[in-house]
Amino acid sequence: MANLFVALLTVEFALHGNDNLKAKRRVANSLKQKVRQRFNVAIAEAGSEDSLTRLRLTVVSLSNNESHLRSRMDKCALMMEAVCPEEMIDSEVEIHVAD
Repeated sequence: MANLFVALLTVEFALHGNDNLKAKRRVANSLKQKVRQRFNVAIAEAGSEDSLTRLRLTVVSLSNNESHLRSRMDKCALMMEAVCPEEMIDSEVEIHVAD
């Protein structure tokens, strides 16, 4: 039986000069829509809900091929950085084996 791999991509953006929730949501919703359309993954804001100047998004995907999954997450991070006008300050990929 083949292993199932779970990838978590966490990206964090600095929202310089942002002072309201509506502007933060606009950035978050735009990114989430583009990522879902392009990569068919789950994505949600996680860990930055209390900050107006930071946006942390977590992307989750599953595959039975670890290298394919890592490549997908790397491409996802690159696309997010390219399409978002805000500064990406952190990006991390974790791969876990599901039992």
